[in-house]
Amino acid sequence: MEKRELPNSTLILVFGILSIVGCCCYGVAGLVFGIIALVMAKKAIEIYNAEPELYTGYQNVKTGRILAIIGIVLSALGIITSLISFLFFGGINAWQEVMEEMGRQYGG
Repeated sequence: MEKRELPNSTLILVFGILSIVGCCCYGVAGLVFGIIALVMAKKAIEIYNAEPELYTGYQNVKTGRILAIIGIVLSALGIITSLISFLFFGGINAWQEVMEEMGRQYGG
């Protein structure tokens, strides 16, 4: 019997990578990609566990799942840090002033 690729195994890996990259976008993109990757990985693992001898690509699913978990943690830390700094600096006006000052300082 010929082995088939697990459904979405490569996509799970890509979304896991994007969840780590997306944590740099204030954490929101990383959180979205990470959650999607985890849901897809759960389904793929269930399919694989039902009949492991029929499928390949399980390593991609495991790696993508681990990367998604790391991306979710980093994104959550990014969101928490952004919220704390937003509250610490006193709201959106103060935040904009800080960003403008940084832009003037560093020539941006």
